[in-house]
Amino acid sequence: MAITLDTPQPQGRHLPAMRRGGVVLILAALLLAPLYLQNYYLHALIVAMIFLLPSHGLNLILGYTGMLSLAQGAFFGIGAYVAGLLAVHFGTPFWFNIIAAGALTGLIALPLGIPALRLRTVSFVMCTLGLVVIAQTVAKNWISVTHGDMGLSGIPRPAFGWGEAATRITSIPGYYYLVLAVAVIATLAFYALIKSPAGRCMVAIRDNETLAESFGVPTWRYKLIVFMLSAAFAGMGGSLYAQYMTVVSPLMFQMYYSNTILIIVLGGGVGRVPGVILGSFVFVALSEALRITPELRMIIYGAILLGLVFCFPQGLARLVEQGMEKLAGIKGATKESLTHER
Repeated sequence: MAITLDTPQPQGRHLPAMRRGGVVLILAALLLAPLYLQNYYLHALIVAMIFLLPSHGLNLILGYTGMLSLAQGAFFGIGAYVAGLLAVHFGTPFWFNIIAAGALTGLIALPLGIPALRLRTVSFVMCTLGLVVIAQTVAKNWISVTHGDMGLSGIPRPAFGWGEAATRITSIPGYYYLVLAVAVIATLAFYALIKSPAGRCMVAIRDNETLAESFGVPTWRYKLIVFMLSAAFAGMGGSLYAQYMTVVSPLMFQMYYSNTILIIVLGGGVGRVPGVILGSFVFVALSEALRITPELRMIIYGAILLGLVFCFPQGLARLVEQGMEKLAGIKGATKESLTHER
């Protein structure tokens, strides 16, 4: 689905320093979170960081190549099953499972993406939605592998090492730090990708695919690679989810997961890395935190989404950027005034 995004860059000499300072403060707060938050709230943060990975994948394909895919939920579930099967039947360690889940999910996306990417706009969206339905049907009916509706249970917690020498993470704070490390690595990898020459080619495809082709950019090849990378991000997120929840079932292919990922990207800010990070923490963590009021949970959540659409149509990231611009302008004006007085 071709879209054109206006992603203005904030101006001001003080903005880079403010951004670096903001990143340092956020990382410090996340590192110290287990010291002052209860396990219930740590659980909400863990789920938010898990969903950050498939959201990076959707942001890559939607925000940087302009194609709307609803298949992230399917790839998320496939990654969860891959990690669960490896851990249950072979006792493989955590890092092996997450890499294998990402790699196999990306490879599965290859034959699916070849015909899907020949389609345009609404047809492509409907095709990716069909992938979710197919994945759920396979998970329900391939009983010898997936155990059908019973699902996979007893998935071991993350292990480092093999056999009896393996060290397992069983505490909520321990898993929190593990997921935080994976989320940081994935975010850095994503940022390096979009700042590379390949990332600039993706943006060219998003803005004007015909013009990009005229300059020699192999647009279809780039779109296929992006489709596979977005699936790999989702698969790694599914691996984290499976080894945290210790159970996987066909329910993972419900549209709830695809919708949640879409809300994160659209609500946080399409084509903005900080937007996806902010969207993950705001929407997923908020949804988990609202479980304490099950009767009003979805009403409150829906009201917040409606308010966001009407008040901040460009997402939360743009709101933060505007605030930083104003602060940078005030800081610069104050500094110039003091210099002039001296």
